[in-house]
Amino acid sequence: MLVHAIGNFALYFSIAVVALMLFKVIYAAITPHDEWQLIKQEENTAAAIAFGGAILGFSIALAGAISNSVDLIDFLIWGAIALLAQLVAFALVRFIFMPKIVARIQNNEISAAIVLLAVSVSVGLLNAASLSY
Repeated sequence: MLVHAIGNFALYFSIAVVALMLFKVIYAAITPHDEWQLIKQEENTAAAIAFGGAILGFSIALAGAISNSVDLIDFLIWGAIALLAQLVAFALVRFIFMPKIVARIQNNEISAAIVLLAVSVSVGLLNAASLSY
């Protein structure tokens, strides 16, 4: 029984880590600014805060998917929905609520980054809470 549980843990955890890496790549590709360049080379705190919020939001939703899924396929489907929800959240902030968010993050404006972090984490929490059957 314990061996089976450890196997399930390893499977779900491994897939979640891969999903997190995939999210990081897709999110960075979707955003018009290069998070990694801003964070690594320019030491842009705003980019780190905003990107960290997106990763946290996705992780929260992914945790909800793991907790509530009935099997691996269910988890993968809800993980994909969580990814889509985070991308939609960014698009809403960028195109509707704060059209200059990209320039503000590139200019290292912490206030804009905190708003994006809050939206990303909020969407992740709501997504995770909505995954109940």
